[in-house]
Amino acid sequence: MSAAALPATARPAGGGRPFAGTGALYRLALRRDRVLIPLWVLGIGGLLAAGPPGLAALYSTAAERAQAAAGMSGNSSLRALYGPVLDDSLGALVVWRYGVVAAVLTAVMSLLLVVRHTRDEEESGRQEMVSSAMVGRRAPLTAALLTAVTANLAVALVATAALGGEGLRGALAHGLALGATGLLFAAAATAAQLTESARLARGLGAALLGAAFVLRAAGDAARDDGSSPLTWLSPLGWAQNIRPFAGERWWVLALFAAAALALAALAHTLAARRDLGASFLAARPGAPEGRLGTPGALAWRLQRGTLLGWTLAFAPAAVLFGSLADGAGALLEDDDSTREILIRLGGEQAITDAFLAAMTGVLGILAALYAVAAVLRLHTEETAHRAEPLLAHPVGRLRWAAGHLLIAFAGPAVLLTTAALGLALGHGRDLPALLLGCLAQLPAVWTLAAVAFTLYAFLPRAAPAGWAIATLCLLIGWVGPVLDLPAVVMDLSPFTHVPKLPGADPDWAPVAVLVAVAAAVLAAGLARLRRRDLLT
Repeated sequence: MSAAALPATARPAGGGRPFAGTGALYRLALRRDRVLIPLWVLGIGGLLAAGPPGLAALYSTAAERAQAAAGMSGNSSLRALYGPVLDDSLGALVVWRYGVVAAVLTAVMSLLLVVRHTRDEEESGRQEMVSSAMVGRRAPLTAALLTAVTANLAVALVATAALGGEGLRGALAHGLALGATGLLFAAAATAAQLTESARLARGLGAALLGAAFVLRAAGDAARDDGSSPLTWLSPLGWAQNIRPFAGERWWVLALFAAAALALAALAHTLAARRDLGASFLAARPGAPEGRLGTPGALAWRLQRGTLLGWTLAFAPAAVLFGSLADGAGALLEDDDSTREILIRLGGEQAITDAFLAAMTGVLGILAALYAVAAVLRLHTEETAHRAEPLLAHPVGRLRWAAGHLLIAFAGPAVLLTTAALGLALGHGRDLPALLLGCLAQLPAVWTLAAVAFTLYAFLPRAAPAGWAIATLCLLIGWVGPVLDLPAVVMDLSPFTHVPKLPGADPDWAPVAVLVAVAAAVLAAGLARLRRRDLLT
């Protein structure tokens, strides 16, 4: 009997039409993200718009720009961080300095959007309810991808407008490069079809993005024109090889289109072959009886894989940064403008020490992102209704939260210790000085973790805003010194107040203040969590 001959109640979802309801789900997704998407788009656009005036102040003449471009292009350390300098125009320098950061932010936005509207919906049970109506099997994934397409088109338009004053052709090329990068990582939603949870899907997406960055960095360190085979293995390398403001290569966009369409088709194929809520990566069996006898043991079981993944990512990154230190120092001894930026990032000490201090700051901010993720696991457990049955036993809320908080506060110490070991291995410097420099970041990390937890405790539905706060601190720390932002803006980040080590004469008073602030904010959050109702 055909589907058309079945009574309405017995027909397949969507009446046998796999894309039925896509438009309605797409409009719903845009409505849900009516604040989130504009914040991402304006943040990326603002980063690019701030580039021309900031770099024009540093390199005010064509001769200065040419000298700086020649020096930076010849240094493998800076090429690994930012990519090759392909031209000495102001537009090309802006793309060199901010292009990789903007591409990474666009990719993160796309990954989060797609996972939010696919696997998150399945975990929460909303997708099952929606699928019981006239909604086709492929409609949710298609709507999620269309949402990502919309967001990336907005990024492309805003990026083009931000750099339009430097030349429309180059600005359009860079805008399309960012949008294409975002679309490719949105199509990497295949990860959401493979895993059993949104958390694992985000982890796989982050691993893909990290691998893309490492491949690009290794390739650019090897060659100064972006032609390394390793660079061409990375989508981030494809974006820079479109060469905005440096003889645009429009054909590279075809690589993005082909890869994105292939990944989207694969994601649709996988979605059609699995049951709702199922995954292709089988879940591991639970721990033997007795190993999960306490909330802390359960928290460790839930979070240990994430900590291991972050640790494995920190180790090679730190080794890479350590190996670049001497090369950066050799270049910047003769480049007053860029040396001034590095001093703002890493302090007034010797150039090599300033570079290492700047890298410990970057690693500290990345550790803060891990801490926020670990804290927000409490929010995930609550919204997925896994906390409620646990708390129905003789387990208090504070005891339940303490296990996750212990990991959120101790995990960054593990990451930063690993970073110190990697920096020492890459640079050959004494480990104690680097270990002190890395661990000095912990009070700032703990402050952000405490803020994220207290936000969750007071306003659980707004808990994901903890990511926005951490991202703001990342942008202040990464871009603020280049733009020479006012002190009142720089002081918004707790990382502004930690010592710039190694090499500087540390002032520990601000560190003690940060520890006290973190403790006070955490205590306020715990007091609130103890009294409020759970989400239903």
